[in-house]
Amino acid sequence: MSNCDRANAQRERLAYEAARIIVDQGLTDFESARRKAAERTGISDRRQWPSNAQLKEAVLAQRRLFLDTEHTNESQSLRREAVQAMRMFEEFKPRLIGPALHDVSDRQQGVELFLFADRPEDVLFALVERGIPWREGERTLRYASGQRLAHPAFGFLAGGIPFELIVLPPRARRQPPLDPITDRPNLGADLAEVERMLEAAQRLEIGR
Repeated sequence: MSNCDRANAQRERLAYEAARIIVDQGLTDFESARRKAAERTGISDRRQWPSNAQLKEAVLAQRRLFLDTEHTNESQSLRREAVQAMRMFEEFKPRLIGPALHDVSDRQQGVELFLFADRPEDVLFALVERGIPWREGERTLRYASGQRLAHPAFGFLAGGIPFELIVLPPRARRQPPLDPITDRPNLGADLAEVERMLEAAQRLEIGR
């Protein structure tokens, strides 16, 4: 086996193990899953670690293999819940991001949304007006410039599903943060896009 083939085999092995950790433990942090998988497999050379895109494919493959219909139904359920929240906060131009968008989430991981507001307090007031109990925190995001910026975040539970609203300034729509899964600038999906995803999944289900 050549060095290249050996490296690819190690990468696939680590991707499989990391994907299993994500599925079994409900992790959303790909880097943490990679580190745990590296400890289990003894693959310490980071050059042999899978990329986020490769890890995402491994997660999807495991879900299709072991969960299949259950995961598909859960994924669509999360997106339907996301649509309801996006309609509720439509004035903040919400975008669905994270595992629920990439189809690697479950109910425990919940739904993450970007909201855009000049003042984070505007989102807080919207939560108060709707009678939604919340917890306040922050989320640190990376940008293409190399910056890591902390943004206000508001979390709440709805129907047993955790939601996180990450508040960005309007200018971030032109210079979005990096997606932690694809490592590319990405604003996620707007309401119309998520609705189209649900419609496409429904047509596929009817056609089976």
